[in-house]
Amino acid sequence: MKGPYDDIIDMPHHVSKNRPHMSAIDRAAQFSPFAALTGHSAAINETARRTDKKLELDEHAKAVLDMKQHILLEELSHCPEVRITYFVPDERKAGGEYVNVSGKLKRIDEHERVLVLTTGERIPFDDIVDIESGLFYGRL
Repeated sequence: MKGPYDDIIDMPHHVSKNRPHMSAIDRAAQFSPFAALTGHSAAINETARRTDKKLELDEHAKAVLDMKQHILLEELSHCPEVRITYFVPDERKAGGEYVNVSGKLKRIDEHERVLVLTTGERIPFDDIVDIESGLFYGRL
């Protein structure tokens, strides 16, 4: 039986003198899939990411926070230990998340309306939803 390639079937494989031999991995990479929509997956993940809405405190909660800040102001020289819950707005979409931070209070900047911890962290008054400290027991 005679086939169409019988004249070349037993010839040695051609090796180029001008180009280097391509490895099997490089050769396979030519046929690997690619992301036609770059960033599409990241956009879908960003849309699916959940954020919390910022809660508006009622007048009673605002008054309690104000009293806590006054107590902290009186005891500021002792660098009181505090735990603060506050809202951090999301940089990419509406909403944000509530964060808890613990540390020693360094100062209260009433001009800039922030609490400053000894770590240097600055927490805006308007984002604070709760302050906890041992100083408040029996005083509120």
